Amino acid sequence: MQTVDIDTGLIRRAAISLSQGGVIAYPTEGVWGLGCDPANEGAVRQLLQLKSRPVEKGLILVAGSLNQLSPFFASLPDIKSLLVEHDRPVTWVVNHGGYCPDWLSGGRDTLAIRLSSHPVICALCQEFGGPLVSTSANPAGAAPALTAEEVKNYFGDLIDVMVEGELGGENGASEIRDFLTGKILREASS
Repeated sequence: MQTVDIDTGLIRRAAISLSQGGVIAYPTEGVWGLGCDPANEGAVRQLLQLKSRPVEKGLILVAGSLNQLSPFFASLPDIKSLLVEHDRPVTWVVNHGGYCPDWLSGGRDTLAIRLSSHPVICALCQEFGGPLVSTSANPAGAAPALTAEEVKNYFGDLIDVMVEGELGGENGASEIRDFLTGKILREASS
């Protein structure tokens, strides 16, 4: 990924909004995402309502470092070794050990997580001090937004902060794999 200029004022504003229960939009590796504070049930439910997404589907948490995910796990999986085996972003479904609320896991004993090197995501997680919910910026059944303009067309002013930036060069949503078996649960868009 090429070096990008990060608007630190906008990152700070987004982090404040997250801490106050807001929903933000931001670029990810391959699509625009919607995010909120995963520890705030009201914010998560607001995000799900915007997308018309049922809570039972569960959500992905994205972070810039594995330590940012620690509040949601009894013990963190040794995922770092798997990261070097993949040349593109992978979302891993891992056992959370009972530390994750149902509004994130969809009532399952697993949670989907992705470590990201995207500069906007890393800056957001650093400023916010933890992971973000990461789900594609689109209503259920619609194509994921690939531009900030598409996010605005989908959600208008229902997003609290739009964090401008470029996608990370992938073609669509990340691959999802089961951590224990390595089984692909969702192919990466190509």
